[in-house]
Amino acid sequence: MKEQYYKWHSPHLNREIEMLVFGHSGYPVVLFPTSMGSFHENKDQGLIETARWYIEQGLIQIFCPGSADKDSFYNKNIHPYHRIQNHVQYDKMICHEIVERVKNNTYSGKVAVAGCSFGGYHAANFAFRHPGYVSHLFSMSGAFSIKSFMDGYHDEHVYYHSPEDYLLGLNDRELWNMDIILGTSNWDICFDANLKLSRVLAQRDIPHWLDIRQDQHHDWPKWRQMFPHYLSRIKFF
Repeated sequence: MKEQYYKWHSPHLNREIEMLVFGHSGYPVVLFPTSMGSFHENKDQGLIETARWYIEQGLIQIFCPGSADKDSFYNKNIHPYHRIQNHVQYDKMICHEIVERVKNNTYSGKVAVAGCSFGGYHAANFAFRHPGYVSHLFSMSGAFSIKSFMDGYHDEHVYYHSPEDYLLGLNDRELWNMDIILGTSNWDICFDANLKLSRVLAQRDIPHWLDIRQDQHHDWPKWRQMFPHYLSRIKFF
């Protein structure tokens, strides 16, 4: 399984960003880490290994950037205004420095996005904000509001980065063409968040699959089961 390491200076973040890429060709999948996770977390936790067959067959290529959560949502040393601004820049980095460079590696001109826990939030938020770039969304135990990180602060950026809020007003037809999976379980700490987002999607008649596993916790064993299952839904040719 081919593995490559990249490091570059991000003009949007004004700092260096690191990323691992797995595979030599195939459908691009952008895989976000969990809260404050590093670019190698998904490898370290065995999630990449679950996709080995797809990767070695040249069916998918997985891009694992690091997070900017320590500079944004989890940075209690700065004002919430600056927290959300830092996240806005992260969203721009993902879009312009990664997705726009790899989306044409496939017939659709789009990418799949995925993530576990807070990575599920990042994947969902990116997909819903940029539906023209995303064909598949695989959120595993995500939550979909950032209000708890804002200490009561609210502005348009907070609103437009909380999917459970802004989805009600979106009308981009590409949303209805996206393959959306919300993976959770009845023991998941984010179970209610997934039920809530599913209701929002249903209210807009946006097709999606609310995949509720039984008697599994908010942890890697469940996500290692989900990820290869969800990848099988991508049309590779």
